Amino acid sequence: MTATMYDLAIIGGGINGVGIARDAAGRGLKVLLVERDDLASHTSSASTKLVHGGLRYLEHYEFNLVRKALKEREVLLRAAPHIIWPMRFVLPVDDGMRPAWLLRLGLFLYDHLGGRDILPGTKSLNLLKDHRGDPLQKRLKKGFAYSDCWVEDARLVSLTARDAANRGADIRTRAECIGLDRSSDHWSLKIQQHGETVTERAKILVNAAGPWVDPVTAMYDRSSNAAKLRLVKGSHIVVKRKYEGDHSYIFQNSDGRIIFAIPYEREHTLIGTTDEPWSYAEGEAKISAGEIAYLCEAASEYFEVPVTPDDIQWTYSGVRPLFDDHSRSAATVTRDFVFDYDNEKGAPVLSIFGGKITTYRVLALQAIRTLSDALDIDGDDWTKKAHLPGGDFPPDGVEALVDQYADTWPFLDKTVMHRLVRAYGTDTATMLKPVKSLANMGQDFGAGLYEVELRWLIDHEFACTAEDVLWRRSKLGLHMSETEQQAVALWFDRQDQGTKPNLALS
Repeated sequence: MTATMYDLAIIGGGINGVGIARDAAGRGLKVLLVERDDLASHTSSASTKLVHGGLRYLEHYEFNLVRKALKEREVLLRAAPHIIWPMRFVLPVDDGMRPAWLLRLGLFLYDHLGGRDILPGTKSLNLLKDHRGDPLQKRLKKGFAYSDCWVEDARLVSLTARDAANRGADIRTRAECIGLDRSSDHWSLKIQQHGETVTERAKILVNAAGPWVDPVTAMYDRSSNAAKLRLVKGSHIVVKRKYEGDHSYIFQNSDGRIIFAIPYEREHTLIGTTDEPWSYAEGEAKISAGEIAYLCEAASEYFEVPVTPDDIQWTYSGVRPLFDDHSRSAATVTRDFVFDYDNEKGAPVLSIFGGKITTYRVLALQAIRTLSDALDIDGDDWTKKAHLPGGDFPPDGVEALVDQYADTWPFLDKTVMHRLVRAYGTDTATMLKPVKSLANMGQDFGAGLYEVELRWLIDHEFACTAEDVLWRRSKLGLHMSETEQQAVALWFDRQDQGTKPNLALS
């Protein structure tokens, strides 16, 4: 039997890789994506969870990046209103930092560079009278409120991968590419998965391995030893809830950087991020004592009640694979994506450097357009108006869905239903369709997690382990005891999912 010849083989299951897989599969191309770990298991699940233009990039004159990102906010909001929603950000004016006139000018540009239909514009605030000033130190008298969006980052990756699979892409998790051979007209990929090694072929290779783009390149081009990545670690802390309300704060630091404080998982506040150089020798990215001190001190400069290490409930860190533009500071390295396309030494290869979650769809479109001649396709923008799974409802329609489904499944606590709708949108009804009573939900693991949801995540979202569910496709680990988390792990052990292929099909 002749082995399948894929049009496109993609290495990397982060947001860039799955975005390209989805766009290509939607055009009828034969697509293979391999990810050595879980989807979004590194950089793409370690973001600040924002779909935003990047206000601070304006002072680095990255107007094209900001414009591109601002335009994408409402495109993504319409595509996935269950996992993306509008959020107001409060920016206090602080003496000795950027002056009020400069902040207002930046926010004017922010409001008008990309256009808005849904998101409200900037407003001035009297922080001594507005309730959003209550948690802040009383020296902060004025501020501004502007709009961006929140995103469940790891869910954006898994839903994009699911959509790619539904359109015919072959998505393989826990599948490591251990060898690459390049001929004049195709690539051979040696892939290790579930203890077996197979070889697949593809006309074009896309290297979307994030922080490991350079090592993947070295697998087939040993003559290329010039690293093109600037690896920057960003860490976040999750603390006990610091304030009431669904708004966020953006704080200026004396070092010129900014940090965010964002409502997180109902009972917590997310604070981040840092910018620290990182190298492969460090192993897994983890927050350092210095980063913890930095974030606590920066937030404490603004909050009336200081943030201390004792408040921390959880931390996470990720490595940003930025294109090395030789900037002096990690904070000023461009966050825009850069392509390296080589079709002269054999079968074409496209390597992806940098990028932001906000611009992943545009990155995918530009990647396809870069490859359009080699693939003999056009570059139409079909994803611009396409919903992600579960996202086929209006951006302001979450509460209506919750009420509708609460009437259909009245035995489920409404808080649980709200979480399900926020995670799965209209797919909540498909998941719960066979459920006629609470007993049909299966084992109750605590924190509103039932067996029916675990089975959905295995069958439709590539989940293989408790960690996949509790810390990526949800953050239920924050709400569960150690015993409850162990019960989920034991359930997965019984399913023996760690040794079985994982397919996502509608």
